[in-house]
Formats: sequence, structure tokens, C-alpha cells
Amino acid sequence: MRNWRPFWEVKTMEAVTVENLVKVYRGGIRAVDGVSFSINEQEIFGFLGPNGAGKSTTIKCIIGLVRPTAGTIKILGVDVRKDPGVTKRSIGYAAQETAVDDHLTGWENLYLQGRFYHLPREEIRKRGEEVLRLFGLWERRNDLAQTYSGGMLKRLDIACALIHRPKILFLDEPTLGLDVQTRTAIWDYIRKLREEHGMTIFLTTHYMEEADELSDRVAIIDRGKILALDKPGALKASLGGDLITVKFVSADERLPRLLSAIRALPGVRDLRSSPDGIHWIWVEQRGDRLIPELVQLSLSHGIQVDSVRLKRPTLDDVYLHYTGREIREAEVSREEHVRTRILQRRVRR
Repeated sequence: MRNWRPFWEVKTMEAVTVENLVKVYRGGIRAVDGVSFSINEQEIFGFLGPNGAGKSTTIKCIIGLVRPTAGTIKILGVDVRKDPGVTKRSIGYAAQETAVDDHLTGWENLYLQGRFYHLPREEIRKRGEEVLRLFGLWERRNDLAQTYSGGMLKRLDIACALIHRPKILFLDEPTLGLDVQTRTAIWDYIRKLREEHGMTIFLTTHYMEEADELSDRVAIIDRGKILALDKPGALKASLGGDLITVKFVSADERLPRLLSAIRALPGVRDLRSSPDGIHWIWVEQRGDRLIPELVQLSLSHGIQVDSVRLKRPTLDDVYLHYTGREIREAEVSREEHVRTRILQRRVRR
């Protein structure tokens, strides 16, 4: 086990450097729009955003699966375009949907991946046992992958990405479509990769809790642009104070005047509204003292409060603050789609 310490406590080089990355697809679709960031060695770096935000395209540009329209990408100080062979040997990649072959055993999938990297047979056997034991798959190594659960398939897919011992691991939505228990287990494996092997990990996700739990730093990306980048705690603290969520019984011509009056209350920093009638009010401090005044103000405008809630800012609130919306229905729909595909794979013969 390595003598691991948080990346910000040791002097490390930048594992990944991205400057002004742009990717424009055919038809003028600007998937990535001038993205710049860097990832330090031994850092778990999270890319948080909804489907279509540019997360997967960014990863694919970095690892060489997609040619960027513009920008500079370096892995361990080496320009990806100038020396793709060197950089690709330094990275591992697990996509959103597993790339394992259902008709091969777990061991055969791993062995095949090792041969792709021209590893000697004995080295594959040694490393293969190591990663299969790491992910709790050693006892099932001789079973066909089509008999694996969705969580086992994901663990095998990540194991295949590790067979050549990469310095940097890219995980694109590593827990998409998995149940909560399996998701938590994958989190533990990701932490272990960094803590025991000093690995740098770049993961994309639309799960707020996942980004909060795993990431040393989080970049919020939306419509191809990075809107915020910092430690999760710092992002939440940047909102300041408390958050009041309120919904009113009725919404007629009186509502705009009420919202203007709320914005004018002492201590109110910001107010955002959603199309479904939910209003978010950020206050500098002690939101509990503002709630009674908020209720009285609403009644004075002839509008009743349907519900009101007070909480400290979360990454959900940070995302809402920077994008003006929540990650909701589209992501739930995509997750159900992936779960269905996993189930279909398990019953396929």
C-alpha cells in the first residue's frame, strides 16, 4: 500500500491538462465550448452535469477517441496529439455501458484486454488475479459474463481498464443504472484505487451525492461550458447562508409583486423560480428567522404558502445556482433505459 496523502498536501505534477478545448460536431453542434481545467496526480476529479452537457465528449477527446476541433490536451505533460501512443498506455477507460463480451468468462474478458496491450501471458495471470480479487470477482472468474449482475459487469469492465496498470483512470458514469447498494460498493472500489495504488481518477456523473462523496474537486459543466470548479465544500460554502424552498397555493397576477417584495427583504441574496412553481430563496444567514416574515408577506399579498423548507446548501443547490435548473426527468429516464439494457443482457442466451 502506498503512503498516500491528499493531493493538495504533496507536490505533484498535473496528470491531465486541458486548455480551451472545443468540439463541434457535424451540423454545428458545439458539444464542448472552450473548456479548460487541470487534474493533479492522485486526485479524484468529478465532472458533474446532465446528459448532453459535454462530459463524455470531453473524456473522449482527452483519451483520443474523438478528435477535438480546437484546444490543447496533455497527459502527464505529453501532448496527446503529438504522441498518442505514449499517452494511451498511461490511461484506462471504462465507458458508460460495459464493453465486456457476454459470451466470454470474466477471466477470458480480462485476458483478452491484456493481450490488446501486448502483455505477456504470465503478467496477465498475475495482474488479472490482482484486479479480480480487488473487485471481488475471483470466485466468479470462470463464469460467463452473461450470468453476472449489472454491478458485477461494471466491476469487471473497470477491472479490464486496469489490467495494464494505468496511471490515470477515466470513468464515464461508473454507476449509471445501478442500485444504491451496488453504487456504494463501486464508490468503495474507486477510493481504494486511489488510496492503495495512488491512481488519478477522472469520473463523470450526474449523481450529486456521488460527486460530493468521491471528488476532491468538482467541475460543474452545462451546455459544453464549465460554470464552476472547486472542492465540493467550497462550492457549497460559496452560496453562503441558508436556502429556503417555497411553493405557493396559487399563482396569478399577484405573484410577481410578491416575488419582488421577497427579493427586497433584508438578507435575501437571490431568488430563482422554476416552471412548476417552486421558488428557491438564498439568504445570508438564519433563514429560520426569515420564514415567519415570508409567510406574513405572502398573506398580505393574498397568497397562501403551500409548503416551505429550510436547509443548508448542497451540490444540488450549487448546480441550480449556476445553471438555473435541476438535473431531473431526463436523467431518470436515461437511468431506467440503462437498467433495462442491463436486465436484457442478464437474460440473453
